[in-house]
Amino acid sequence: MKIVTDCAADLTKEEAEELDITVAPLFIQFPEGEVNSNEISPDDFYRRLKNIAPLIPTTAQPSSGIFANIYEKIIDQGEDVMSIHISSGLSGTIESARAGAAQLTGKAVNIVDSLTLSGGERFQVLAAALATKTGKPLDFILERLSKIRQETEVIYTLETLDYLQRGGRIGRVQALASTLLHIKPIIDVDKKDGKYSTIGKERTIPKSLEAITEHIAKLYGQETPLWVSVLHGQFAEQAQSLAKLVQGKVKVSKLEIMRISPVLGVHTGPGIVGLAAVPFHLMEGLD
Repeated sequence: MKIVTDCAADLTKEEAEELDITVAPLFIQFPEGEVNSNEISPDDFYRRLKNIAPLIPTTAQPSSGIFANIYEKIIDQGEDVMSIHISSGLSGTIESARAGAAQLTGKAVNIVDSLTLSGGERFQVLAAALATKTGKPLDFILERLSKIRQETEVIYTLETLDYLQRGGRIGRVQALASTLLHIKPIIDVDKKDGKYSTIGKERTIPKSLEAITEHIAKLYGQETPLWVSVLHGQFAEQAQSLAKLVQGKVKVSKLEIMRISPVLGVHTGPGIVGLAAVPFHLMEGLD
């Protein structure tokens, strides 16, 4: 069985190649033309984003035809497909995947709603890919993905709400009020519906990072070994600070600092920093 995902999972190119994962494109539509998010570096993206301000690009999901072509090529090689995608509560990508699979009558395509994105989606994709390489059965993989989904936390803060406002995700009045009051929202992904939920507000990024760390410590305790992926847009110093805070507060078995996909950065701007965390034992016993 082969794994398919989308670039909102924030896989590295090395991970995709090593584990033979197919990454469907999400698209960024700049005024001068469309760009495959897989084919633009984060720094180049943020440079272009600043150059077109106050305009903001839009994003587009893969078409059902793109998915149908991906699935057909895999199935023609004699493999089944598991396709794991960004939360249905945040994107229509999974509906395109389902429509693409429906074009292949009688073929085995298992569509999985990650109910999250970024590092949280990545954990599920990596787990599925590792399990398939050692021939784990479908029921085992689906059960493990369900457990990972239930126990993964994705949480972040933003320097500004301008990009969410410009992209139509929040109202101008709310964005302006937050700017004037210097509010930095703390946002997580609700496990029930896969949508964003504001769980706190602070006046500074350092305070937000402390709040994120306290949230993780309260959620997992100090004894549960965690795999923590710290993620940021163009906020390297703040990402390092968050990594140090988390390491001082919870038991970290694996820590990495990564960049979020440009297609996610469209709605956040460069000033995003946060993390994805999962109990380490859920990522073990797969390979």
